[in-house]
Amino acid sequence: MGKESSSNPVPALQWLNRMVSEPYYLFHFLTFFSYFVIRSSATQVLALQVTHHLLRRVTLSLSLSLARTVLFADCLFYSFPLSQEIQTLLVFALLAFIKGVKEETWEAFIADALFLAKICLFVLAFTMDRRLAVWYILVFLVIHMLTQQPPFQGLGTSSKLTPLQLESLLTEGTTTRLWLVEFHASYSPACIRSSQQFPELSITYSSKNLSFGIVDLGLFPNAAEKFGISLSGSMGQLPTFILFENAAEVARFPELDFEATYFNPTITKRLLSRHFELDRHLLEYVNGK
Repeated sequence: MGKESSSNPVPALQWLNRMVSEPYYLFHFLTFFSYFVIRSSATQVLALQVTHHLLRRVTLSLSLSLARTVLFADCLFYSFPLSQEIQTLLVFALLAFIKGVKEETWEAFIADALFLAKICLFVLAFTMDRRLAVWYILVFLVIHMLTQQPPFQGLGTSSKLTPLQLESLLTEGTTTRLWLVEFHASYSPACIRSSQQFPELSITYSSKNLSFGIVDLGLFPNAAEKFGISLSGSMGQLPTFILFENAAEVARFPELDFEATYFNPTITKRLLSRHFELDRHLLEYVNGK
């Protein structure tokens, strides 16, 4: 992971527990593991077919040549797929390492790693049998429809709010002067990838002048229009972060006129801190302003 998340390593046992308990991770693990079962079965079947075919075509006087031929055929069958598997594994490891260096959260890294693993599995399955590759595509589509990657579970010092609670906190003015609110949807891949950033940001910058809140637009979709947020994934407005000062919006990310592209900026703590000038707000609080 990136430097910002390297100080918060995720225990291996915790991820092992999530892999077993979360359907998203469990189904992916079983699907990837099934390749080795299928390959092992296919190896035994095809090896027997090769041997039987050769036995029918050779005479007893060529028994020595038969032994050499069978041995050569077996070596070809075992070495070529194994060589391709090793090459595919090395490519996957290299790309996963590059992604791991660039990504700042485990959620983003796992999403990228699973995507790369699916491509590698498809290549290997297609080499073995095109029908098998089609079946894997169908299996991954079913997993995508039935499950979703779990988001980061921590809240930091932020609070989960309903739209009514947020409106009450902003209008009554009995809390902090500034509220930074994340509007996300639990079904959005972009929100899941960045779900760790906002809680960690709240731990660093929360003060008596600045509070952090989270509103799930997946649970309250009607609130999206009120805050000028499109729930369409193609618009690139999930998640949206809005800074309120004395109940008035003073800044947001992404902007209202933001046009989604394939290469949208990655949401990081540094980006949000710079965009909302959180360091300045923290210094003002420390200096008593």
